[in-house]
Amino acid sequence: MYRQVAASPTLLMNTLAKKLAAENKKIFKFGFGQSPFLPPQRVLKALQNATHYKAYSSVQGDAELRALMAQFHAQHNGLQVHPDDIFVAPGSKILLYNILLAFKQADVLIPAPAWVSYAPQATLAGHNIIRVTTTFEERWRVTPHALHAAANKKKHCATILILNYPGNPDGLGYTPQELQALAASAKTLNLLVISDEIYGLLNHTHTHHSFANYYPENTITTTGLSKWCGAGGWRFGAALLSPQIDSALKKALIGIGSETYSCAPLPVQVAAKSAYKHFDEMMYYVQRQIDILSTLGNYCVEQLQAQNIRVHKPDGGFYLFPDFSPYAPQLAQRGIHTSEQLCQSLLQETGVALLPALAFGFSPNYLAARLAYVDFLDPLPKNDFLLERDCPNVIAGIKALTTWLSHL
Repeated sequence: MYRQVAASPTLLMNTLAKKLAAENKKIFKFGFGQSPFLPPQRVLKALQNATHYKAYSSVQGDAELRALMAQFHAQHNGLQVHPDDIFVAPGSKILLYNILLAFKQADVLIPAPAWVSYAPQATLAGHNIIRVTTTFEERWRVTPHALHAAANKKKHCATILILNYPGNPDGLGYTPQELQALAASAKTLNLLVISDEIYGLLNHTHTHHSFANYYPENTITTTGLSKWCGAGGWRFGAALLSPQIDSALKKALIGIGSETYSCAPLPVQVAAKSAYKHFDEMMYYVQRQIDILSTLGNYCVEQLQAQNIRVHKPDGGFYLFPDFSPYAPQLAQRGIHTSEQLCQSLLQETGVALLPALAFGFSPNYLAARLAYVDFLDPLPKNDFLLERDCPNVIAGIKALTTWLSHL
């Protein structure tokens, strides 16, 4: 009678961790990934001053805001988009879903690993999901060979590839050479590419390259304020359509948007103008985050690798995707054979909350998990950043994890 839709694993883990914390159990919150930083003071003040804005905006969003966004992204990484080709909504999540809904039938190519909501959204939209195989050795990157192999399984005329980089759950990006090769394959296969670049501004070396610059024929870039601006709960996302995108798709997105979200909250749109208007100031704010996140991410990797856990150094964002397969024999002796069992045991025995690889498109017995190293909710340090002083929960949580493994 009803659609069978499981709750998001991310939200479930957050709920379970909160429940255990309420029972006075020490929890290291590595399972739920949200920015630990407050939005810039200028942006917070703009929201406070915008509470009297109560009208609806257009489905696509405030025209001045979209113009500011186009200028901002052109300045950030050369992404060329016209304000009329930008959609603003209450979060990029609904925009991703609406893009999928715009197609009657499609094959959706989703890498493994990939963010937990892509596959459920494709299923809700009635599409056929095809997983694109990646490997640890190739840094979980989609390769042209893997892309063509997945496309060979397609059933429908329309084919959509969803990319996400820096990635959730792996924190890894793509080089210009890798993007160029993928773009050539996407063009050959006539793919629509949804490039989810929500973490793009948090690239640790400021070398984020938008896929649309390599494949302007058929790319939609999604982004928002939740990650780089610390405003996840404000629900502000955007889709940036390449100029050559089919006008019929744009028309469909306007129609679907009008029947779903109507518009993004106007006070949040007003605050967003402040974020996108002051590029140099925002880049200083972003750089301070990156200094912390890159230092912290590299520290976690060093500690995990020292304990013989396979993991790559992050290129951006605030996630790691550690592979615990070297411990498979010891874990099996404990009756742990799946990533879910591994995460449940870690949570119950150490308080470390991770999200199992199963949630990201892997088979149940693949022993990996996502680690979000952002268990601190204090504002940015006013001056210097000290790892031990400012991130004690992350340090203690990594120690609890590695100690548990060492005693298997």
